[in-house]
Order: sequence, then structure tokens, then C-alpha cells
Amino acid sequence: MTRWVRALSARTGGTAETLGGKAAGLVVLHRLGLPVPAGFVVTTEGCRAFRRDGRLPAGLDGELATAVADLERATGRTFGGPRRPLAVSVRSGAAAAMPGMLSTVLNLGLTTGATEGLAAETGDRAFALDARRGFLRGFAAASAAAGAAAGASAGAVAVPEDAGGQLRRAVEAVFSSWDAPRAHTYRELNGIPHDLGTAVIVQRMVFGNRDGDSGSGVAFSRDPGTGEHTPFGEVLFGRQGEEVVSGRATTRPLRELAGRQPRVWAGLLDALHRIEQHHRDACYVEFTFESGELWFLQVRPGRFTGAAAIRVATELADQRLIGRDEALLRISPVHLRQARVPRIAAGEADVLARGTGACPGVATGRIATTADGAVRAARSGPVVLVRPETSPDDLRGLAAATGIVTARGGPASHAAVVARAMGKPAAVGVAGLAVDGAAVTAGGRTLPEGTLVTVDGSSGEVVLGHARTVTGADDEHVRRLLAWADDASGDHSARAGAHRLAAAHAALRDR
Repeated sequence: MTRWVRALSARTGGTAETLGGKAAGLVVLHRLGLPVPAGFVVTTEGCRAFRRDGRLPAGLDGELATAVADLERATGRTFGGPRRPLAVSVRSGAAAAMPGMLSTVLNLGLTTGATEGLAAETGDRAFALDARRGFLRGFAAASAAAGAAAGASAGAVAVPEDAGGQLRRAVEAVFSSWDAPRAHTYRELNGIPHDLGTAVIVQRMVFGNRDGDSGSGVAFSRDPGTGEHTPFGEVLFGRQGEEVVSGRATTRPLRELAGRQPRVWAGLLDALHRIEQHHRDACYVEFTFESGELWFLQVRPGRFTGAAAIRVATELADQRLIGRDEALLRISPVHLRQARVPRIAAGEADVLARGTGACPGVATGRIATTADGAVRAARSGPVVLVRPETSPDDLRGLAAATGIVTARGGPASHAAVVARAMGKPAAVGVAGLAVDGAAVTAGGRTLPEGTLVTVDGSSGEVVLGHARTVTGADDEHVRRLLAWADDASGDHSARAGAHRLAAAHAALRDR
């Protein structure tokens, strides 16, 4: 008999294909002894059965009830209860990462009675009511997405007053979001099979908006732009994690944690080191801290590009975490091409505004301020999509654009993550940029849609018109890697870098 639900612990078995990538990562965090909110996962097999039969599989209701009871015992809380209420997050987690494409519901279980219980427990009625409103918004959005995936028209969403009913509906909504148009488009663009399905991860809520000693953030163990061995990321104090990754809010540099929450900062540094040692690679984590206590919600490989990937590979070899042969095999000809991306020539361009470079490279195109506008305009030439921030619903426009610019967000925002995945030059968090209908204001100038601009995804500059570009010489990490490639192939003749790397790969595969 198929088991649809697995508890999340250091003893949990299964692969990412069954548990989903996010849950598999949480199991690793458990095994490393890092703090992870208690929870369980509904496997991808459950999603495939749901998609095949059009309903939750037989036996899942009973397994959910058992898993919730176990979670109540582990936390000392009651799901939907009026005293010490248990609220949970309900998140997707496919085997292949699909950032922001599938549904999430936070604060689930906050029935009317549970909300009053949370207010009484915390002594903060405003916080409890805000948490309840967040749940209702998320539940409505997930339900609407599920309806869209099924081809139903949007309408009023009835929210069950019992916590068990809320959970059942949320699991259905997350499963249904696998077939939402934006998710289908993302899989088409990224070569992800349509029959994989998603897992559903249910965990005790950790509230980043609980008080002044709470917050949420994302962190890379190394700088994703350069590969430098220093923690890099973003944090929001007194806010939930969804606001960090959406790009809607202005985040703070990760290093501000050191001064404001030194215990959280120390725990984060220790965790990043332990995760790197385990994976022998740069890593990315999402975390929340509630009243000064740190919790990890997700971990995955850093997935760096270009020069950053090459630097990480060579420095990991220097640290003896990997050998030189493995360093060579981790680098592809695409990484070499990305390492030589052009940049706008300094001092020559008419700079409109500056932000944070999110994906290296230079793109020139005409401004489009909506996803649909970008798709239309791209039929007649290159387009730069300029938005306040992007969301999963902008995916078609992101795919059509040659470059991306957002007024808000940081290196871990939706726009930045998707730009890196697609290899499109991008600048995010551009100061002084405003999008107003079919026009963009930057540097005191108003530019209508169709204006030609250039974006530098390394410096974060946005300039008017075309710009002269320059390409620098290979840096020391590229030179060292290619020297290792020549040693591996035994050929030290003068050749293009891609040929040197390909020869090394061929030699290593033949050993």
C-alpha cells in the first residue's frame, strides 16, 4: 500500500524524485543537526495520483490527520485550537526547482478561534489579526490559481472554518498549481518533464513578523556575482520570507544581521559552513528568525554562473573539498562564455539609474512595462522588460525580453532568480526608477515605452540608447582552471579556452 505522507526528520528516506527537492534538502538539514521547523511531506506520488484521478488519493485524509496529530505532539500545540494554536505553512516542492511558479499558503490553521488564541498567547492582537489576513490572502490566491489550472472562472472563495478542511483544500491547491499556465510555461522553457508533479511540505509556522527580534532572509555561502568566499544575501527585519523573495519590499544587506542579531548571525555562518562541507559546493538557504531564534526553511546548491562558478570550483579545489578533475567537470563551455561577458564602457554612456547587477551581461532593447507588452514588442526587435518587481505571472514577458530591470528587489528576488536561470542580463533594486503605466521615470527623465535602453547586468547600470561595451581579459581563476585543463588533456598548445576545456573533459571521461 502506497504511503502518501512522510515525517521530515534525519531518518526520512527517499529521493528528491519522491520527496521533492525542498523536502530532500530539509532532511539534509536535519541530519546536519540544524534547526528546522517540525513538519511532514506529501510525496510527488500523491500529486501524480491527484492529477490522474482528479481527486486526492484514497487514504491521504487519514495520513494527514495522523501527521497533524504527530505535529501537535511534537510542538505542544493544537491545530486550529483556541489555546496554544498550531499554524502551519503549506509549500510546494518539486524535484526540479520552479521558483515562485507553484502555490504557497502561510499561517494555515488560523481559524477565528485560533486567531483569538494567538492574540491571547502573544499579547499582540494586531500581530494575530495580521497573520490571519495573510492566511486569507494566501488561501484565496492559491484557490484562484487552482481554479485557473482547472479552467474555472475566478469567484469568491469560501474558507473552511475547521483547520483540517483548510489543510485538505491547500494540498489540493498546491497539487493543482502544477498545471497552472505559468508553471507549464516555465517547464517548457527549462526542459522540465510535465509528469513529475510536486510534493507538498507542511511545517510549523515560524513568524518572521512576530516582534522586533524577528525577521526573514536568504543567504548564499558565497557571492553569486563574483564567487568570493563571503556570505551574501538579504534580510528583512520584522517581515515574512515571502516578502524577501517576491522583491516587493526593500531588503537590507545580509551583513546587517551581525550588528542587530549577533546570535542569529553566528548561527547562520556556522550553518553555511557545515552545509558547504556536506555538499562540497556553494549553497543557498532561506531562513527565518522568531524572537531571536533561527530556523532554516530551504537549502539548495548555489547554481552560480560564469566567472562566479569558475572561482568557486577553483577555490573548492584549493580547499581540498573537491579535486581538480572534479572542478574541471563542474565547469562547462557555457560557464567560460559567461565569464567573458561584456560590460558597458566606463564613463561613456548616458546613465539613467543604477541598481544591483543580478545576472552578468549587456542587453539593449526597447522598454516594455508589462509582460504582455514585452511579448508583443519582441516580435519586432529586442525588448528590455522594466517592472516595479516581477511575479510568476510575468514569466512570458521575462522569457521574451533580452534584459530585465526592476525598481525593487535584491539578488534573491523573483526577477533576479529567474534572470540567472534564463541567462538574461538584469538589474534589480534600481534606485529612483518608477513605472507609471506605459512610461518609466528615471534620473529625472520620463521615458515612454519603446525608448531604447541598455542594461548592464554586472554593474546594475541602466543607460539611454546604445552603449559601447568592453570585454576584459580572463581573470586568474579562469587562467588557473584552463591550465588544469591542459594538464588533464596533456595538450599545452595554444587553443581557444572552450577547446582546452573540451579536451580535458574528453580525457577525464576516458580514464
